[in-house]
Amino acid sequence: MRSCRRLLSELKLWTSGRSKWTRGLNEGLGGSGKAFLSTSSCPKVCIVGSGPAGFYTAQHLIKARQDVEVDIYERLPVPFGLVRFGVAPDHPEVKNVINTFTQTAKHSRCSFYGNVNVGKDVTVDELQGAYHAVVLVRTRRLRPNPKTRIHALTVFLIYIFCQSYGAEGNRRMGVPGEDLPGVYSAKDFVGWYNGLPSCRELKPDLSCETAIILGQGNVALDVARILLSPLDILKKTDITQPALEALAESRVQKVLIVGRRGPMQVACTIKELREMVNLPGTRPEMVTADFEGVSEALKDVPRPRKRLTELLLKTALDAPGDKELERRRNAARVWGFRFYRSPTEILADPGRSRTAGIRLAVNRLEGSGDAARAVLTGEVEDVSCGLVISSIGYKSLPIDPAVPFDSHRAVMPNSVGRVHQAPGLYCSGWLKTGPTGVIATTMNNSFDTARSLLEDMDSGALDVSPAKPGSQAVSSLLEKRGVKPVTFSDWEKIDSLETRRGDACGKPREKLLSVEEMLKVARA
Repeated sequence: MRSCRRLLSELKLWTSGRSKWTRGLNEGLGGSGKAFLSTSSCPKVCIVGSGPAGFYTAQHLIKARQDVEVDIYERLPVPFGLVRFGVAPDHPEVKNVINTFTQTAKHSRCSFYGNVNVGKDVTVDELQGAYHAVVLVRTRRLRPNPKTRIHALTVFLIYIFCQSYGAEGNRRMGVPGEDLPGVYSAKDFVGWYNGLPSCRELKPDLSCETAIILGQGNVALDVARILLSPLDILKKTDITQPALEALAESRVQKVLIVGRRGPMQVACTIKELREMVNLPGTRPEMVTADFEGVSEALKDVPRPRKRLTELLLKTALDAPGDKELERRRNAARVWGFRFYRSPTEILADPGRSRTAGIRLAVNRLEGSGDAARAVLTGEVEDVSCGLVISSIGYKSLPIDPAVPFDSHRAVMPNSVGRVHQAPGLYCSGWLKTGPTGVIATTMNNSFDTARSLLEDMDSGALDVSPAKPGSQAVSSLLEKRGVKPVTFSDWEKIDSLETRRGDACGKPREKLLSVEEMLKVARA
């Protein structure tokens, strides 16, 4: 509730504090039509990445200072990151934050430039030359530049909605058989049904009866829910048409959600669990032994964890009432958690042409609560399945040993968002804190980074007195390199077409699935 009140307060201040002045038209990238201050009087900030962290950072900067200009660069032609590509299709209420981000993007001192690949089309060093500060909120391998000691800086993708999202690389399981057909990362699977252009050719094989999801966070439950949801529900969402058609032909009847620790350490939220419990046409199927001693341990845990665990216990152990019993009897599909299990091998069919099962090590716990550690018992068990989806997280890696980076925590050393030994560079989201939190966490995290930047402006630690050309300099570079950015008004053409296509089939939108399609519409 505290985070919600803070969000409402920020939005109220944001709305009341919007500038009413107008000045000359921006002659920067593609003629965005935004007003701008003179080059000499305006602090200019560049944000790399247009996901939640990027937009929340921009929102706070613009609200806090009436003279700051913010430009947001995005690799894809469309904004909003994993609000568009990661939030589950059946969670439209979460996507409503796009309305707030749209207000930010249309503010007179904010500009969006899509279809600009930082690290390929323009380097971070070039952005630093054009702006007083650069905020890094997106993963992209950068082109080496020998003139700066941060030439190969790894910038990270900050998509902060669910615990499985983070850097663009998937964390490998490190077990034999993980490259077999039928094994997918949750990131790619989610990108497939949400219309991420790089995932549109995934074509997952859903012809098996049993699917295994490794990981027990919110993303894992999103995937399970999409696999088992009735088509009548999915047809009313913005899930892509190819995914809807594939799910219509799916033979998956059972989904097991596997975790290496126990019920007291499950990583999902109570909202996600409740959605699984109430999912039409399904029934839960748990292992009673997994819950031994859990009730006795509840008295000392924080209230959110207690409520979550109590719902797990009720679902697994309590006798259902008459209405629920009837619902479960009529359910054709099954889901369940499997605790104290770790993957050791993906098993192949006799021809080694596809996945046929998974070998799981049986664990026990040492310690208690969130600090409990899974320890192998030496026992293993095999489970038949034709689909394995790994939702165990993502790990970012540095590409230059000269760049400060904690490889164990996968974060860049920073002080409240200030990148160590890199003046003028800031970071936000998981790059700053590690993979944790939900959208309210992202908001607070991004506001904190913005406050650090503003404090540095006010104290003089960040010198904003020299004139900086901002987007005008970047515009010249991109024009020479044959790169034509997509402005926010261009994005609105895409948005309008997708909405009309959705209206025609009873959906909120029907997304364009390739960059080529997006650019064609944007430039029409």
